[in-house]
Amino acid sequence: MSALAGKRYWLVGASEGLGRALAERLAADGAELILSARNAERLAALAAELPGTARVVPLDVTDSDAVAAAVAETGEIDGIVWLAGAYWPMKTADWDPDKVETMFDVNLTGAARVLGRVVPGFAARDRGHVVIVGSLSGFRGLPGAIGYGASKAGLMHLAENIRADLNRSNVKVSLVNPGFIRTRLTDKNDFEMPFIMDPEPAADHVVAAMRATRFQTNFPRVFSWIFRASQFLPAPLYFRLFGAKR
Repeated sequence: MSALAGKRYWLVGASEGLGRALAERLAADGAELILSARNAERLAALAAELPGTARVVPLDVTDSDAVAAAVAETGEIDGIVWLAGAYWPMKTADWDPDKVETMFDVNLTGAARVLGRVVPGFAARDRGHVVIVGSLSGFRGLPGAIGYGASKAGLMHLAENIRADLNRSNVKVSLVNPGFIRTRLTDKNDFEMPFIMDPEPAADHVVAAMRATRFQTNFPRVFSWIFRASQFLPAPLYFRLFGAKR
């Protein structure tokens, strides 16, 4: 029997893409799910297709009152998976303040709104599982990633803060950093996306990370080595290799 069977997980950002594929994978493993996103109709359709128990709690993570109400409605849970994200490819010269603000408000501040109302309860009970989906783009600055890269970097740092504080507790923290996944968000890109994955195999990686004892999982593995190695490069060399070319 799967270690996730019978566990109640709240998936925030579950209506499509990786979130939907992960819901299908966890349900097949016997987990009880609470599904949240803004689109109630898509969530209801997904819940109806899943085996086992799946409950729908529509949520706009940019609304603090809505987040508080959703946390109260979900009740006690065994784990939470943060998947919600907003994305537009954007260069500095084309900076759109409204879109950048939305990326921060969903990707980072939204996570803080939700996790801040859930994780202290895990700490008080000394059990629970926090799963945060970051991005390989969060390791260092990249061209064309204004807003998205920085918000994901902040999210990944938030996961490290939580892990550091709960290091000696029984609360498990998992940070999962994927590369390109074929979704409506990456459909906006007009550049080559190396090692791009479909949502279903990407969900398999997330489930494997949830079962593992390690804190951080990066995939695809070979692609992730480039991003991890880049952290050790001095700034002049890094920007010469990875910065925008004229």
